[in-house]
Parts: sequence; C-alpha cells; structure tokens
Amino acid sequence: MEIKEAIRSALKDIILPEIEAIRKENEEIKVRLELTNKRLDDINLHLADQSRRIDETNNRIDETNKRIDSVRDELVEMIMRTNDRIDETNRRIDETNNRIDETNKRLDRLYEVIVRREEHESLKERVIRLEEAVKALQTKIST
Repeated sequence: MEIKEAIRSALKDIILPEIEAIRKENEEIKVRLELTNKRLDDINLHLADQSRRIDETNNRIDETNKRIDSVRDELVEMIMRTNDRIDETNRRIDETNNRIDETNKRLDRLYEVIVRREEHESLKERVIRLEEAVKALQTKIST
C-alpha cells in the first residue's frame, strides 16, 4: 500500500497544482466571457437603437419624399395651367396684332384718300389760278 500511497501522493503533488491552475484559468475565462457577453449585449442594444433610429429616419425620408412628390405634382399642374394661359394670351395677342394690321391697312387707304383730296384741292386751286392768269392775259391781249 505504500506504493499506492506514494503514487497517490506523487500524483497529488503533480496533478493537483495543475488542476488548480486550470481551475483558476477557467474562472478567468468565465469572467472574461461574462464581460465579453455583457459588451456584446451592450453592442446589440446599441445596434438595435441605431436600427430603430435608422428606421425612423427612413420613415421621415419617405414622408419627405411624399411631400416633395406632392409639391412637384402641384408645380407641374401649375405650370400646365400657366402654359395654357400663356397660349391663350399669345392667341389673343395674335388676334390683336391681326386687328392692328387690318386697322393699319385701313389707315393707309384713308391716308391715300386724304392725300388725293388734298392733291385735288391743290390742283383745283392751281387750275383756278391758271384760268385767272389766262383771263388776265386774254384781257391784256384784247385791250
């Protein structure tokens, strides 16, 4: 039995310190694992918060895009109405220009008529003067 006890004692002297060292290392690993798990939990909470905030931002962006689309649609509609009004105004301007052109033609004809009348009056006066001159010459010749 002595050999058995000696082997047992030798094993205890050799193995027990190793087992104790392994236990301490195992405890340290457990502590580090708990710290790592806590850090991972904190990171997961942070990521979840970031994900929630990103979702909120995306929702706000979607709402903003909807408002932009709505404003764009209103602007397109306003531009179309404005273009229709401009087209109508241009049509009316063209009609007015046509009427002005027609009026100008009539004024040109009226001017021609007035100038002819003035020329007629001028010629009439000239003929009267010439007749008077002829009478005066005739009177002078006959006397």
